[in-house]
Formats: sequence, structure tokens, C-alpha cells
Amino acid sequence: MRVAVIDIGTNSTRLLIADVGDDGGVTQLARESTVTRLGEGVDATGRLADEPMRRVFETLERYLALIDEHGVTATTAVLTSAVRDAANGRDFTARVRERCGLDARTIDGDEEATLTFAGATSERPDDGRETVVIDIGGGSTEFVIGCDGEVRFHVSTQAGVVRQTERHLHDDPPAPEQLQALAAEARHIFARAVPDELRERVRHAIAVAGTATSSASIELGLEPYDPARVHGHVLDLATCELLLARLAQMTEQERREVAGLHPDRAPTIVAGVAMLIEAVRIFGLDEVEVSEHDILRGAALRLAASCRRAA
Repeated sequence: MRVAVIDIGTNSTRLLIADVGDDGGVTQLARESTVTRLGEGVDATGRLADEPMRRVFETLERYLALIDEHGVTATTAVLTSAVRDAANGRDFTARVRERCGLDARTIDGDEEATLTFAGATSERPDDGRETVVIDIGGGSTEFVIGCDGEVRFHVSTQAGVVRQTERHLHDDPPAPEQLQALAAEARHIFARAVPDELRERVRHAIAVAGTATSSASIELGLEPYDPARVHGHVLDLATCELLLARLAQMTEQERREVAGLHPDRAPTIVAGVAMLIEAVRIFGLDEVEVSEHDILRGAALRLAASCRRAA
């Protein structure tokens, strides 16, 4: 079955078009990611602004053309943190449905975490290890803990790269005390969200989404970006710390020139790497595996299964 999933997040709007087999195998046909910064200003104003919404609709028009070209059977769109938090989020979701003809809905943090875990672990063999999937987004960070495909704990936290950048990093490059405050807040939020006894059982970490994939791409010096090399790459905590020190000394314009980093992620990558470090640290781990498989894949699997049940 050929399906298309659009993820309208706080920092980026993404598309996956894939064939999903009866056995759950996923063959990717097209994948796009555009930094639209929908959550820009939401932490301060509580509302989605006109310009970010315009950027999203412009991106959706391009995605809809790709969907038509591929002869997709079923489509869905999920909207996450920024839309959940905004006072006009419900109205925006309705506009996406009406203007684009998409089966679009805002999902809560629990569902977002569950779909992300399903995507990140869908092709992994059972190995008996307690694993945490870390999804650092623009407005929220999800932690999902499970073993051999079974989710045992999940939580969505109010910490994301757009939110924390706007809250803490006011200079360019950011002042050391601003970065320290951001890291301290993230550490506090993450540690409170995941009970000690659960953290102690985790033996493996998988990180999904733009911060993790960008960090891997920078370490590998990928120009152009190569998802095959990024997927499965292991980031050492020490490498992340060196990467943070390097990026935090640069201006935003200098970061836009860094090999392996998409220029549109330059404004938020410093916050993202700082948060990734704190997320890995609270589990007492010294490395994290990067995955290209995330909420898009999880939503694609669920959409295909739902269509088969309805047939």
C-alpha cells in the first residue's frame, strides 16, 4: 500500500511517501524536510503567527504535488507541539484540513511518543535491551522507553530547540552563561520527567529528528546529506560535547557554512546539541545511536494498518 505522511512540527514540516508491505516492511519513495519554524514566537505569545503559517502552507502545496505524482492511496498529517500549545492551534489544524484536503489532526504528546518509538524500532531485532528513544523537537522532547518493541514508559516534556533558543540564547554567538542556563533547565526538565528507577534500567539510546541527524552529518562532514550513512551512526557523548563547544563559538552566519549542517538549522542547532547531551547524560550513557526512522515511519505503519482493517 502506498501512503504519504506529513509531520507538521514546531521547527520543520516533513513528508514521507512509502510503500508499506503486509509484513510491515517500508520502502521509502520520497522524503522531504523543510524548516518552516511554525513555533516561532509561540513560547512568548501563545499563538501561531501569520508568517510561520504562510511558510507551512507554501511547503504543503509542494508536498501535495509530490503526493499526486506518486499515486498515493492514503494520506495523513500529524501536527505536534507548537499547534498543541497555541491558542489558535485548533483553527490552524482546521485550515490545513480544508485548504489542503488532508486528514490532519493534532496529536498529543503521548501519541507522538508512541508513533516515534514504533518508527525508530520497527526494523530492529529483539535483543532484550531496555532502550530509550529520544526525540528532540522544536517545542517538545519525547522520551519513550521500551524493550523488544513493547513501550513501557513514555513522556512528553516542554523543552524543544525553538522554545529553548528563544528563551535563553539572546546573543550571537550565545554567551556562556546563557548556554549554561539552557543546559541546566533542560537537565532539570528531563530528570523530573523520567523516574530514576526507569533511567537506571536503560542500556541503549536511539535519537531521532533533526538535532541528532544533523549532529551525525556534521561529524561525518556530509556534503550532500546522506541518510544511509547517518542512519545507525553512533555519537559519543564526548563528540557531542566537542561539537557543542565548536558551534557555540560561532555566529549564526558562520554555522550556516558548517559542512553537514543545513543552513536553516543554524539558528537552533546549539540548543539542540546542548539538549541532546543532557538527555543522554540523565540515563548514565556515553553514546547514542542516530536513527532516520521516526514518527513519519510510525505514522505510515499505522495508516497502512488502519486502511487494511477498513478494507
